[in-house]
Amino acid sequence: MNRSQKLVSTTVIVVCAALAIGGLPRLAARDKVAKQTAALSKPTVSVVVPARASAQQMLMLPGDIQAYQRAGIYARTSGYLKSWSADIGTHVKSGQLLAEIEAPEVDAQLDQARSDATMASANYQIAKVTAERWQDMLQKNAVSKQSAEENVSLMQAKQATLAAALANVKRLEQLQSYEKVYAPFDGVITLRNVDVGALIDAGNSGPPAALFELAETDRLRIFVDVPQDDAPYIAPGTKAELALSQYPGRTFQGTVARTSGAIDPRNRTLRVEVDMDNPDGTLLPGAFAKVSLTLTDANPGFSLPANALLFRPQGVQVAVVDASGVVRLRTVTLGRDFGTRVEIRSGLDGGEEVIVNPSDAISAGQAVRIQHQSATSA
Repeated sequence: MNRSQKLVSTTVIVVCAALAIGGLPRLAARDKVAKQTAALSKPTVSVVVPARASAQQMLMLPGDIQAYQRAGIYARTSGYLKSWSADIGTHVKSGQLLAEIEAPEVDAQLDQARSDATMASANYQIAKVTAERWQDMLQKNAVSKQSAEENVSLMQAKQATLAAALANVKRLEQLQSYEKVYAPFDGVITLRNVDVGALIDAGNSGPPAALFELAETDRLRIFVDVPQDDAPYIAPGTKAELALSQYPGRTFQGTVARTSGAIDPRNRTLRVEVDMDNPDGTLLPGAFAKVSLTLTDANPGFSLPANALLFRPQGVQVAVVDASGVVRLRTVTLGRDFGTRVEIRSGLDGGEEVIVNPSDAISAGQAVRIQHQSATSA
């Protein structure tokens, strides 16, 4: 090989080396960019594994506190108020005298009825003796049968007149007993509408007015309207807790005693009645309270963050990532609402990796990269 050929070969080797030195890094960089682009084409998602929902849930609703029983005390006889012995705020016992009414017309009618009954009794006794005498004479054929039967019929008529007179006496005695007004049960007087000397109308000239209003306050009823979705979890015996703004930091315990057993079609709620003892009269009827009910579900579902849900035309769905990193969409049925979390009644088995806060554009079959986060039971 001559010198010129060696020079050409050397030049070629130098040029190839230069190309190799300058081109290989570029090829490596291009391959790295391609890999980064492929990686970035897979969106990174956070996933959570469904946790078993709590069997119990606290439901807070407004409640209306009412007396265990309340009654208006009306007069059954007309007259003038003679006296009253219980004012508003007075605690009374069952059978305690509340007021007396003067009814002179009733008293006079009773006196007359008793006199009529006495006269009817005397007439009956005479008719009875006469009828017996005529029966004896009939046995001796001293009188006709017709005359004897007429005297027996007269005795029976006098007997009926006496019975009517005695019934009238009993009616007026009962009416006279209404001149004294008694408390029908233990409670507190919440209203007094009459004063001494006032004319008491028992309804002879229109609807009567209540003399008093009586409320039993040592026990209370709290009425709560439970939404339709929570109604299946309410039953007699469910524990309730009351809180009132005027007693900060203090709670009162009660128990669901009964429900209406039907959903009100006007507001789609179930009327629930909570009973509680109030021996010291701390709570007053008519007050507003916040009632917390402990709801228990015998078969709780799974719990997921609310931001894992997708609301699609097909229904509520969640995006699940399978073992190969591909998205699968599952249609689910919602249960209880825990606020930031919701209960899934069906559609999940419990071991899936569910995407949290998925994009609205996410679709089935899409490849993703997973970033795990912990799940907390509701």
